[in-house]
Amino acid sequence: MSARQQGQARWLTILGVGEEGVEGLGDSARRALRDASWVVGGDRHLRLLSELIPGERTPWPHPLGDPVELIRPRRGQSVVVLASGDPFEYGIGAKLCQGFPVEEVACIPAASAFSLACARLGWARQHVKTLSFCGRPTAALLRELQPGQRIVALSGDASTPRTIAQCLERRGFGSSRFWLLEHLGGPRERVREWRAAEFSDEDVRALNVVAIEVSATGTAQVIPLCCGLPDEWFEHDGQLTKREIRALTLSALAPCAGELLWDVGCGSGSIAIEWLLRHEANRAIAIESDPERARRASRNAAQLGVPHLITIESEAPEAFAGLPTPDAIFLGGGAHLGCVMQQAWQALRQGGRIVANAVAVETEGALLAAQREWGGSICRLSIERLDSLGRYHAFRPAMTVTQWRARKS
Repeated sequence: MSARQQGQARWLTILGVGEEGVEGLGDSARRALRDASWVVGGDRHLRLLSELIPGERTPWPHPLGDPVELIRPRRGQSVVVLASGDPFEYGIGAKLCQGFPVEEVACIPAASAFSLACARLGWARQHVKTLSFCGRPTAALLRELQPGQRIVALSGDASTPRTIAQCLERRGFGSSRFWLLEHLGGPRERVREWRAAEFSDEDVRALNVVAIEVSATGTAQVIPLCCGLPDEWFEHDGQLTKREIRALTLSALAPCAGELLWDVGCGSGSIAIEWLLRHEANRAIAIESDPERARRASRNAAQLGVPHLITIESEAPEAFAGLPTPDAIFLGGGAHLGCVMQQAWQALRQGGRIVANAVAVETEGALLAAQREWGGSICRLSIERLDSLGRYHAFRPAMTVTQWRARKS
């Protein structure tokens, strides 16, 4: 029988607090505060509930650090942690449950800012994309800008709405409807609407949420949901896996939600970037020995809505040391080196996929050797594009790419 089934006491209560403060608390929340030996939370939350906290109270330190380690010495005591709205929606709840068994934790949530925003706008919560820009880059918004998409985002501070509005206008989404919702659920609540291109940031309060109903002009850069972004969307010096080959390479890598890719010899970072675009939980590490190319890959990632790409400026295979085990590896550079191939294969998890592309015949030889040793398949990819030929037109072939793909059994 589990501890939960036995009714084990839950010493840690995570209490969601809304802008209405004390008036928004039910009996169980009031009782938790009254019985707590220690209450910890943000300054604003402690002020809102001060009349109900008879015992010791402590504001979060700045910077916060690890909240689990801060609370651990009090384990077993009656502790209440104050959080905004729903503590498990971009909040501290999941972090605390990673540090303490969930059987020891009780949560009393309040309505989240996302739920309140949807209620004010009449939007179905399950059809809305939610984001948080509290300590996170606003570039993550770009991948979500699909025509008709509804988005609700938590702002980091009073400057965030202006940053978002400028981004929308710059990318061709200036006609999008744009709401600023401040202090939702409290006496200072205020909801205002603009078109993104007309947004005025006068008198913006720090506690705010932005809502967007996306509308795109004909020139808007909508990031498609398929593989194979236009080549011109990437800043590059010629070191770029071209659009058609890139789409076929992503197909061979077969990304699944939450998986990690190593992009070795990443060049412009195009493979890693498109891997990340397949699912918001995907992770990628781009390895590039050339400093300028590594910086360029990071810039491309930010411009295409995946600023969380990790770029490592280092030579392979030395760069592999200490990295988390990959689910897939793409060898865009260094595939001609036996040591790189060998260590990449060793690093790959069981069931993981590896794909290597080659143009030079020397690298083709390395792929053939890899196929003999580890199996998999080899194919040649040829692309021809229509080009002018004097007064006429003809198909001009691009360089043939030889591709090895294998799954580690």
